[in-house]
Amino acid sequence: MDLISWQLLIEGAWTTLWISCVAIAFGVVIGLVIAFIRMMKIPVIDQLLVVYISLARATPLVTLVLFLFLSLPTLGINLDKTPAAILALTLNTSAFNAEIWRNAFRNFPREQREAAESVGMRRWTYFRQIMLPQMWIESLPALVNEMSFLIKGSPAIAIIGVVDLTRVTNRISSVTYEPLSPILAAGLLYVIIIGLLLKLQGAAERKAKRLAR
Repeated sequence: MDLISWQLLIEGAWTTLWISCVAIAFGVVIGLVIAFIRMMKIPVIDQLLVVYISLARATPLVTLVLFLFLSLPTLGINLDKTPAAILALTLNTSAFNAEIWRNAFRNFPREQREAAESVGMRRWTYFRQIMLPQMWIESLPALVNEMSFLIKGSPAIAIIGVVDLTRVTNRISSVTYEPLSPILAAGLLYVIIIGLLLKLQGAAERKAKRLAR
């Protein structure tokens, strides 16, 4: 491949990376909020969240991307392809993250909460300083695993015209009639992105452990 092809692939990889990172950031936070609400066991709201989580997890990502991009305009909501892609990825990953966080809530030692209550610690202080750092450490491998799945599933956004790494790869292949080289190059870039994510996981785990001390 020539230099221009590599430049296009890197630009596509950057698009894949930043869109995925935005969706991941929203997904982690939204998942935490959903898990927290579900632990409160509010009957109607809990049932609605169960339906949302079940549908979001069961729906193929490419179907969700198409559904949002094509159906929202009928409701008077016109989203450009990039916001639609971010929304689809966020809805998908937040459902998986919600279950990861909920499992962390359920497995958190009850004794620590009782100890905090016995010394008069406020709930928000307890959650922020004691509970959340430990939950983050325990959940981080599962969260990063979900992040990697999201990045590997992100080529679904190419179907609505987002010029991500996969779409750029297809364009180069159609022009050069040599699909193998751009596919191998795209695979290498995906490996680099996932590798960086794993490196960040290690750094985040070390920082979380220092904060939890």
